[in-house]
Formats: sequence, C-alpha cells, structure tokens
Amino acid sequence: MGTQNKRFRTIRNMSSSEESRRLMQETIDSEKAIEERRKHGQFSTPFVLAQEIIAYGLQLLPEKEISFLEPCIGSGVFYSALLSTVNRDYCVQTATGIEIDPAYYACAAKLWKDSGIDLIQGDFARIDPKQKYNFIITNPPYVRHHYLTQAEKSFLLEHERKETGIVLSGLAGLYCHFILLAHKWLAPGAICGWLIPSEFMDVNYGTAIKEYLLQNVHLLRIHRYNPENSMFTDALVSSCVVWFKNEIVNYDYEIEFSFGGTHDNPAQSKRIKKSVLTKERKWSRFPAKEIRCEKNTGITIGDYFEIKRGLATGDNSFFIMSREKINELGLDMSFFKPILPSPRYLKTDLVGTDNDGIPQIYPQYFLLDCELTEQEIMEQYPAIWDYLQSGIEKTSKKYLCKSRKKWYWQEQRDATYFLCSYMGRGKDKGSPIRFILNLSEAIVTNSYLMLYPKEHLQKAISDDPNSVYRIWELLKSISGNDIEEEGRVYGGGLKKIEPRELAKVPCGDLMELCFV
Repeated sequence: MGTQNKRFRTIRNMSSSEESRRLMQETIDSEKAIEERRKHGQFSTPFVLAQEIIAYGLQLLPEKEISFLEPCIGSGVFYSALLSTVNRDYCVQTATGIEIDPAYYACAAKLWKDSGIDLIQGDFARIDPKQKYNFIITNPPYVRHHYLTQAEKSFLLEHERKETGIVLSGLAGLYCHFILLAHKWLAPGAICGWLIPSEFMDVNYGTAIKEYLLQNVHLLRIHRYNPENSMFTDALVSSCVVWFKNEIVNYDYEIEFSFGGTHDNPAQSKRIKKSVLTKERKWSRFPAKEIRCEKNTGITIGDYFEIKRGLATGDNSFFIMSREKINELGLDMSFFKPILPSPRYLKTDLVGTDNDGIPQIYPQYFLLDCELTEQEIMEQYPAIWDYLQSGIEKTSKKYLCKSRKKWYWQEQRDATYFLCSYMGRGKDKGSPIRFILNLSEAIVTNSYLMLYPKEHLQKAISDDPNSVYRIWELLKSISGNDIEEEGRVYGGGLKKIEPRELAKVPCGDLMELCFV
C-alpha cells in the first residue's frame, strides 16, 4: 500500500498540473459547439468550487485511507482538487475515473498518466465495478430527458430498479440516473458528494431521488448555492451539493440544509428532521422558510382556474409573423389567429382589443393555423402552399413538427382573459411572474401559462363581465413569496413556475367575490 500511495504523491506540487488541466479543458470546450455540450451535459466544475467540495467531503470521511471514484471525470478537476487538498494524514490507496467522451478522456489520460489513477473510457451506466469505493465526488452530466432515447431510458430504469428498488420517472435527467447507478459502487459507509441541479428538490421527477436519499442512504446535508451567483458560466442552472453516507438509518434524524456562501461559511443554515422531509414536497424552502403546517386548507389558484401552458408551435420564427409580412407574402388572413408576443416584448399587462378581437398592441402578430391537407392547400390556396413549401427543408424536420400527423398543424388553445408569464426574475419582494388581463381573442405561446376560469368563476364573469378587472387585481396582489414557495429557481436568479405549481399558490382573497 505504501508503494502505491507514493505514486499518488509524486505530483504534490499541483499548481502547474492544475494550470495545464485548466488550459486543456478550455481548449476542448472551445472546440465543441455549446449546443453539443449542453446536449451531453458537459459543464466543467470550476477548480475553486471543486476544492471546496473535496475539502468538506474529507471532513465527513471517517477513514484516512481513501478509495476515490469519479464516474464522469472529464479533465479531472475533482481529482486535481483531491491531490491538492489531501495532507499527510490521508492515504489515497486507489482512484478510478470514468469518462465516455474521447476528447476529455484523452485529456485526463495525458494529464494523470503518472499519478496512479485508473482511467476507464466508457459509459458509466454499462460498467460493472471491480471494487467498492469510500469517497465519491462528482458533477454528473446534466442531460435533459428528451436527449435520452427510449431504449436508453428502459435500460437505465431496469438496472436502477434492480439495484435500489427505486423507479425513476421517464422525465428524469441523466444526473438522477447516475445517482442510482452509482449505488453498487459504494463501500459500506462511503461518503458521497453530488454536485447537481437543485431542481430535483421541487419537481415531480425528483420524488424518486428524494425517496432514495431518505430510505436507501443516510442523507447528511444539502448545500444550495445562491442562484444569483451561478457556479457555471455556460449553464443556466441552480446548483447544490447533496451529501450522504452509504448506510441505512431507521430512526428520525436531522439533515442540514444550508444556502449561499460556502460549505464552511453558509449564509443560512437549518437542521430539518427526516420525518418533515418525507411530507414536504418542496425541499428548496429550507433553510430560509419555516416548516409548513401539515394541513393546508387554504384556497388556491387551482380552486378557481384550470391552468395550461400556451401552445408550442415547433418553430415560432416560421409560424408566427406580423401583419406586414402576411400582406407582403400575399397570404390569406383567414388562416391566421392573433397571438401575443413573448412576455419580454409585451409592454403592457392589460391587453385591449378592437371589434374583431385583435389585440391593440403594436406590432401585431399572428399564428399560421391551417388544418387543411396538403392536397386541399395546393389546389385552393397556392400562396399558403408556397409558403409551407419553404419550411419543408428545415421547419418540418424539427422535433415537435415531425412528431405531428401533419407537420404544420398546431395545438389548439382557446383565448382566455387571464395569463401569466411563467418565468421571471422578480426584484426584492416583487412577484417573479406577471399576471396579464387579455381582453382580446389572442392566444399565446408556451412562454405563458393560460388560466381558464372554472365553472363557478366563469358564471360570475358571465353575470358581471366587469368582474374580470377585480379578479385580475386580486391575482396581481398575490405575494411574490407565495409564488416562489411553489416555484423553482435557476442559475442567475431566474424563477419559474409550472401549471401544477401555480395551481397550489394560495389566493384566498378571491373568496371576497363569493366565487365558491
């Protein structure tokens, strides 16, 4: 063991090695298109952050003899941080790094060939461990579920279920799969630190990961970085580090939740019992907020509205156009519906209308919505036919369009009075989203949520059409805090709320109108 450990200590002066690693990492990153890196979840961890995480992990590790695993080593930033952080009290017995990307693997192999680490080029999901490890620190690939094929999902889900008994949602990103796949690599009592998006704490697909953390291992701490100061310059993501120990604890215990600053000096910290977390659907409320009452009988937006996302066109630049462009192309206006611009470009929260239901804004936009067949269009509407032909090469091949029965057919949405932007940045205590009163017949894209009054509310509006103004004012009066409690936060402080989350936001003031 002593001889092997010497191999790890041959590069004790890490400054030059780390500088070489950083430069090689930047070169590889620059040679890859940003969309390719996003597709494969390749977002490099800053070295200073890696050092902080490694240093904290070593504090948790009871043994001084380390067997280190990095399931997606990249250029080796965590390994570099480990070598620069361990002192003579520790003995790095073994280290293994796995990398699927040939360019990053070649980089790691060149950098660390004499350091003693065992590097494996391959897919972590399809490799069986030859040994167990007691120290696993990683930033797994943040690959969204729609980049995974159905065959890949089926393979991952089956292997995870056999190993952990946990069944992930098909909407889970690859980082969730990595957490479960790594379980069979863990030695008893292993310390694990996972740098992952904090969205798992709030979204439905994160439920299975939370189950794993509470039932299959001993969850120690979740440190969430302030999303106003994103850890990654090339990814819009709110980050946290999840710490757990590979042991099962059956009694009720406390887990530390911290926020902002560093692990050793967080801006906020609070200890929450496991029994509380089993009932709380949004873990991101900690440490800033108090434990919720078990029963919430308050009135919510979902009691009054059916909430749907606006329609996804498949290619806004092709299907949405101004009146001027429609006239210029000589297209039949009967195939167009009024549609509002994205919230960023809508400068008013009260959209007026003319006698035809067209919004009184400028410029005005319209959605091409033609439900005829190609044969009918070609024979009866040659200008529309010519325009659709211009989209065959590019637009018709886009993901959403090619999945439709007819690539140019659109989702159907009815206009509604009440809209909201589903993401924003909300300053101070202001709401991160805007509630918009739409008096026109314009529909909206999926950058909005559409609130359709339920039967009792719709009856009240029919009895008194002017009540829409009062309803709008009450929606606008909902506090930003109530909205943020149900929504989620991304890197750079971007806040977002989904239809089911908005439905849970309290709005008891609507009871004043007796719409129950």
